[in-house]
Amino acid sequence: MTGAVSPVELEESFAGSAEPFRRELLAHCYRMTGSLHEAEDAVQETLLRAWRSYANFDPSRASLRTWLHRIATNTCLNALEKRRRRPLPSALSVPSSTPALSPPTEIAWLEPLPDALVSAGEDPAKLVVERGSVRLAFVAALQHLPPRQRAVLLLREVLAWPAAEVADALGTTVPAVNSALQRARAQLEEASPREDDLLEPGDPALREVLERYVRAFEDANASALVELMREDIVVEMPPSPTWYAGRMAASAFTSGVFSARGAGWRRMRLTGANGQPAVAMYMLNEDGAFYGRHVQVLSITAGGLSRIVAFDWPGVLADFGLPEVLPATY
Repeated sequence: MTGAVSPVELEESFAGSAEPFRRELLAHCYRMTGSLHEAEDAVQETLLRAWRSYANFDPSRASLRTWLHRIATNTCLNALEKRRRRPLPSALSVPSSTPALSPPTEIAWLEPLPDALVSAGEDPAKLVVERGSVRLAFVAALQHLPPRQRAVLLLREVLAWPAAEVADALGTTVPAVNSALQRARAQLEEASPREDDLLEPGDPALREVLERYVRAFEDANASALVELMREDIVVEMPPSPTWYAGRMAASAFTSGVFSARGAGWRRMRLTGANGQPAVAMYMLNEDGAFYGRHVQVLSITAGGLSRIVAFDWPGVLADFGLPEVLPATY
């Protein structure tokens, strides 16, 4: 910035200029880290660093958006130096037929990203791009990349930065950026499952599957639930390392869960995560109220359910702004 301004004016100018970019910075940091909470910390650190340097910001050299994303990328890279990648259970082992007795506590799992925190507003084109870049399978695949390759791929292919701009931001050369991008694409192609046929949120077929899915769960109707599954469905439940592949294995698991309590013990509440439909599940307690258990992120295609990932740990409903308890009359 140029010209003499007071500290108060500078603070007000920075706050008003930077705040509109908070949501996309959060999405970027989430793609980098695979964690909502680490992404929120990175955004706070980014804005703090930007505020400290704002008096020297020169808009003739880069836009504020580019400058903030540059700071955010390097903030994430610093944070990732001593951290392992965040996986889903399917990245760690073969599918199982029996649930694990005690989930491991040392694994930092991939976390879901509530749609409400990164909504792109009314621009339909931007919404489609944003949904694709935060989908669970894509972010899970990103975790297979070394952090700097991850940064190069996101800056080049999600934010559409020129190679020279990426090289400058990361303190490297254009040939090094191009080489890293090529390696990242190859590894991502190998790690990422095909989910190009996911139904969009406004599709009537998706709404129908969601309605049937909720009814099947609340009625403990295993056969109705299995009807919605594709033959190649995957079911995962972090922090349990156990996961199931295929309709037969998923059917056996859900049938066992439903038969343990029967109908009327569950309530479902619709939400959204990672640009995909999601549902929060509540379980009936002895006091007659329904207590939050987990959030399920669903991959729904024209052929049915292809993946269910149930994130089952304390605080996950609060991340979505959902109540922890529903009244008995809900």
